[in-house]
Formats: sequence, C-alpha cells, structure tokens
Amino acid sequence: MRNSTCVLQPSLATTVALPVIYSFLFVTGSFGNILTAWVFSRQASTKRTQYIYLVNLVTANLLVCSTMPFLAGYFGKGHEWTYGSKVCRVAYHLGTIVMHVCMYVTITILCTIALSQYATLKKNNDARYSQAVTKNLYKRVLQEFRQPKFAKYFCIFIWLIVLCITVTAITYDAWAKKEQVFHTCYNMRVEIGEFTAKIAASFATACFFLFFLTVLVSYYSLTSHLSKIQKTTHIGQKHLIYRTVKRNILVIQIILTVCFLPYHIFRPIFYVLLPEEDCSRINYLIEIKNFLTCLCVSRSSIDPVITLLLDTTFKKSLCSLFKKSTPEHHQRRADIFNEETPPI
Repeated sequence: MRNSTCVLQPSLATTVALPVIYSFLFVTGSFGNILTAWVFSRQASTKRTQYIYLVNLVTANLLVCSTMPFLAGYFGKGHEWTYGSKVCRVAYHLGTIVMHVCMYVTITILCTIALSQYATLKKNNDARYSQAVTKNLYKRVLQEFRQPKFAKYFCIFIWLIVLCITVTAITYDAWAKKEQVFHTCYNMRVEIGEFTAKIAASFATACFFLFFLTVLVSYYSLTSHLSKIQKTTHIGQKHLIYRTVKRNILVIQIILTVCFLPYHIFRPIFYVLLPEEDCSRINYLIEIKNFLTCLCVSRSSIDPVITLLLDTTFKKSLCSLFKKSTPEHHQRRADIFNEETPPI
C-alpha cells in the first residue's frame, strides 16, 4: 500500500476532542431518537407512508448512535491497541463499517422523504401534465414514493443491501491477506483504506451527489410552482401546506449541505492530496477527514431536536403523552398527528 511505512501520530484533537464529541453525541442522540420512536409508536398510524420512512430513519439514527462508543474508544485508544487484537476489530467493524453504511441509509431515506412530500403535492396538479407521455411516466414513478406498500418494500430493500454490504465488508476484512504488518490499530490501512475501500467510497460519494441534486431539483421545482400560485391565486389553507412541505424539503437540503456535503467534497480531494512520504501532511489530512466524518454522524443526534423545533404536531403529541388525558382527547391527538404533513 502506498504510504504504508508512515506511522500515524494522532494529535490531541483526535485522542481527546473526538472521543468527547462522540460520547456527547451518543448520549443526546440515543435519548432523542428513543423518545422520538416512542412518540411515533404511541401517536402515529403504521399504515401511513411518512410514518414508515420516519421509523426507518429513526432506526438508522439509533444504529449510528450505537456505533459512537466504539468510535470514541477507537480514536481515544486506537493508537495504543495492537493491530489485529479483538478490541481493535470490534471497534473498527462496529464503529467504522456499520456507521458508514447506516449513514448512507439516512441519506437515502432523507431523499425519499423529500420525494414523498413533493409527490403528495404534485398529485393535485395532474391536468397540466396529461399530454406528455414522459412526464406521465415520471409522475407515476414519483407517486410510488407516497404509497405505503412501496415504502415498506423500499425500506426492506435498503436494509437488505445494508446487511449484504456489512457482512461482505466484515468478512473481507477478516479473511483478506494482510501484506503489511501494523503495530497499532490506528494505522494507514484503516484510515486510508485499500483499493476496494476506495472504490466503495467513490461509489457512495457518487450516490450522495445524486441524492443531493434530486432534493435540490425538488425544492427548486416546488418553489417555482409556489411562486406561480402566488401570482394567480389567493394564498389559502391548501397553499399553507405547500409552504410547510417547502420548508421541510429546505431543511433536508440544509442538512445535506451542512452535515454531509463538506465530507463528500473532501473525500475525493483527500485521496488526491495524499503525498508519498510526507507523514505530517498525511496525519493532518486524516484528522480533517475524521472531523468531517464526525460532522456527518452528528446529524443522527440533532435530528430529534430539529423535529421538535419545526413540527408543531410532534411537539403537541410529545406534550400530550406526559399529561393526563381522556381516551377521546388522546385519540384526537393521534388523528391530528396522522393527518398533518409530517416533518423530515
């Protein structure tokens, strides 16, 4: 492997700051996502499309949060653990591999939620598109994202892919021949990856930009449509729903931009900038990569906070669960939760 002779020397930013950040994100993220899952289980209908997507999103968030203790241990003690030890393998497998796979599950589901909400509003505007066959086909495909049956099968398909990728990656790492001998767990092979890891990272980066552009186009299309409505029609209750969906898609776009875009821009640059013999520069680039990865992971912890701040219905449902109420009042809360457009 190129740069295999370089011994990584993590700074205090890696051995102290990252473990503290991951520990904090684990506590807040686990509590927030468990609370969110509890509210959904008590108040939402399992037959609604958005509920299916949101439950799978919360599940992916919890899986990402479950890897944070392993990541904290890896960055805090990985430079002291011997390479090939059980604690190193567990921290690497359950930390790095599972975290990255579940991170892309959250990205996929976020994109799917944006398309689902966009499709919900487009269904009421079919007359303009009835003459174009290609647009009709696009419309039918788009509408599938708001069907509960499609949502269930789509999420099952995603998790099957996740299972296959995770098992394949762990099996390959366990049985692949190690041409280089590393003394510590925190080493070049883990941090930079071999050829197969680079190919997988390139494919994942391409998928991210595809999802990113999809959400961006959806937001632009909805914004243009809303602008036309404002010029020709009085803004009524129906159009307020448009604004709610527009806001939700915008929040998804902001999350993708702030949390995920820097990492995916830097990832290909990272491989290009890796020098042949400059170990200090390699250490610097790896630490930038790890902090940008931490920024991606933080999204799973702050998602419940965003849901609480943006969704009035979720906030009311959460408050109602901690108050004594009659069965009729509880049912009315549940009905309101199910009827309104859900958040991201």
